[in-house]
Amino acid sequence: MRILVVDAFTDRPFGGNPAGVCLLDRQVTDAWMQSVAAEMRHSETAFVEPVEGDEAARATPAVDYRLRWFTPATEVDLCGHATLATAHVLFERGEAGPIRFSTRSGVLTVRRDDGGEVGMDFPALPPDEVPVPDGLAAALGAPPVRAGRSRFDLLVELADEATVRNLAPDPAAMAAVDARGFIVTARADVGAPYDFVSRFFAPREGIPEDPVTGSAHCVLAPYWAAALGTRDGATLTGAQLSERGGTVRATVRGDRVELAGRARTVLEGLLAV
Repeated sequence: MRILVVDAFTDRPFGGNPAGVCLLDRQVTDAWMQSVAAEMRHSETAFVEPVEGDEAARATPAVDYRLRWFTPATEVDLCGHATLATAHVLFERGEAGPIRFSTRSGVLTVRRDDGGEVGMDFPALPPDEVPVPDGLAAALGAPPVRAGRSRFDLLVELADEATVRNLAPDPAAMAAVDARGFIVTARADVGAPYDFVSRFFAPREGIPEDPVTGSAHCVLAPYWAAALGTRDGATLTGAQLSERGGTVRATVRGDRVELAGRARTVLEGLLAV
């Protein structure tokens, strides 16, 4: 069975966020997929298979592939960078697009433009403002300006870009705070070639820090669109300030957000099990 490593949300190898992409050619168990993801050790490994010939899948209109995502520890409901990586692989293998994935977050449609940038139609997940949880400031090592909860994660705005960039949180203390993951963000410095910055931590999911997190931008895009007063349909650029780094272009359209970026395949091989 063919498996690849793809760097997502970057135009250069060894940047952005690496994801495993496994092209399923037979039925496998959930436990097998979880074992492969644990072996790969990336923040997510995607498992994709065509729905042709599957009666249940054909009942869903206009779906081309079934797609699932696993961290080394668990299956997740939504992953942006592994979706981008999977679409990149399929486009490189001759898919014309658009590609429609059946996922735990509904049908996700992905297109590639003439310049090679991949755009993904995802749900917008604006956070609801909440009080700053007890212990969060100590766990982060910086005082939050405000906090909000999305369907999956806790968004934490900090004072400025430098505070986000230099953050050195305590993973054990963060794991004690009630949240799957932590989207730490701030407005970009004046004159920066992006609109906001972020970092993402999910110690409960086995991810001390994620290099570039597509699903987090489903939260960040509507949050910063509102904070910056941009019109519906305007595109914002987010820079994720991990060690590898990466950029995500995000366009909010009502209750959807298009996430756009590039990807590079860095490894391809065959699973021997």
